[in-house]
Formats: sequence, C-alpha cells, structure tokens
Amino acid sequence: MKKIMFIGSIGSGKTTLCQRVMGEDINYQKTQAAEFYSTMIDTPGEFVQHRRYYNALQTMAAEVEVIGLISSVIEEELIFAPNFALNFVKPCIGIVSKIDLCNDKEDIERAKERLKLAGVEEIFLISSVDYTGISDLVNYLNRR
Repeated sequence: MKKIMFIGSIGSGKTTLCQRVMGEDINYQKTQAAEFYSTMIDTPGEFVQHRRYYNALQTMAAEVEVIGLISSVIEEELIFAPNFALNFVKPCIGIVSKIDLCNDKEDIERAKERLKLAGVEEIFLISSVDYTGISDLVNYLNRR
C-alpha cells in the first residue's frame, strides 16, 4: 500500500478516515500532533490553517508516496490556497469527506472545486460513517 499523508482543516475527517482505512472502529480524538502509522500520516488541522507549519508538512511529505488533501462537504471556506499541491513533489489526490452529511449535491461540487483549485490529480468521495468510497481509496493506494 502506498503511504499517504492526510492534510485538511480541523474537523475535516482525517483521523476518522485513518481509522476506517486501518479497519478500526471510529473513536473521535483531536489530533494534537502528527500521528505516524505504517501506511499513513495524520496531520493536525492547524498545520494547513497556519502557513508557518507548511515547512513541517513539506518535511513529513518526504516519508510518503502520495498526499491526500481533504475537504469536507460542510466546510464553506477555502482551506487550501490555489495550487497548494505545488508545495509537494509527490502526487496529490483530493478527498471530499463527510458526504453522508450532504444536504445538497452542490455542496459536493463546491468541495470538488476547492480541491481542483488546490491542484489535485484525482478526487475521491468519502463517508467514513457508511464506508462510501473507502474501498475506492484503498484500491488506489494499493495500485503500484
């Protein structure tokens, strides 16, 4: 499996997604520091929300094969700067999270547009609650 680093705002679903990909039960916990797993790095939301932490993200990216930028359907603000993916020399994929909370298909489209603006190569629609899209993401990570 390709090693991935998840980047997204506070509450975007990074930790929950890590738990689902590893086959664990969902157990909410605020990520206070980067969490390193054998195939994933879970970053605190503050790392993307404060530019002074960008160098930490770039340093951790050296340990992974792909970057996963996460945008929740319930977020309204632009978290990733345009072309944010250019901060990394690794492929960047987009993940629209919490699609089970979507009341309007336009919310998904807005999240996808935010990720496209950030410069991702491919976008996955995910719900960690009902497992939607988890297998697609895992299959992508298992491809060589």
